[in-house]
Amino acid sequence: MVVKNKVFVVTGAGSGMGREISLSLLTRGALVVAVDINEKNLIETKDLASVNAENLKSFVLNIVDIDAVNQLPEQIIGVFGHIDGLINNAGIIQPFERIKDISLSTIEKVINVNLYGSLYLIKALLPYLQERQEAHLVNVSSMGALVPVPGQVMYGASKAAIKLLTDGLRSELADTSIHVSLVIPGAVNTNITSNSGVAGLSGVDASGDKVLSAEKAARIIVDGIEKNKARIFVGKDARILDILSRISPAFAASIINKSMAKLLPPSA
Repeated sequence: MVVKNKVFVVTGAGSGMGREISLSLLTRGALVVAVDINEKNLIETKDLASVNAENLKSFVLNIVDIDAVNQLPEQIIGVFGHIDGLINNAGIIQPFERIKDISLSTIEKVINVNLYGSLYLIKALLPYLQERQEAHLVNVSSMGALVPVPGQVMYGASKAAIKLLTDGLRSELADTSIHVSLVIPGAVNTNITSNSGVAGLSGVDASGDKVLSAEKAARIIVDGIEKNKARIFVGKDARILDILSRISPAFAASIINKSMAKLLPPSA
């Protein structure tokens, strides 16, 4: 799907990968509906759009507010006239805690944002995507959906749900004009930890290797959209872990377990 002149809704567009996806789409001639819960961050994204800012419309939105989400499509139609694509990028991680220690309220928050927030937007926008001659639906999952990550089990579970939801949607929409893509990012340098209220690492992955910039990750994602890829792997680590998790799930899990152990507090 060529993104030029297409209207894309991007969630989590106020920072990190969502911001860079929005900017990448704009540079290729797309029209962008930037959605985020943080108004200040959305203003910064629009400022960074520079000469393309006129093609970006910002909406401050809590994606777990189903009533507000259901009002969004007609608001977009009022500005751009139609909707061609949805990129469900917004997401949060959990504190690095074991299942026995993490609170139920935190679990609910992670699932609500990562799963239900994306699902609400899909349900609200899908009828409008189906009206288009060609449309694209993109959901961002995680390497945590491929293998268990100690201390991020509920985050991984929410992203695994996104993975299966996306695969199911692709099957259901196979005979329609809607392309469906699953994004599996590797280690990308974003501020997801601070946005989630979690102290974390920045610029390196658990093994100490350098990570991809959000800008490069966004280019890979938009390239994948234009090629109608069913799965878009962002970084060699994501692609390798996908292969390894299918060949030997237990071995893949043991590697991640060892590399992430230092981020977990001692077991009581």
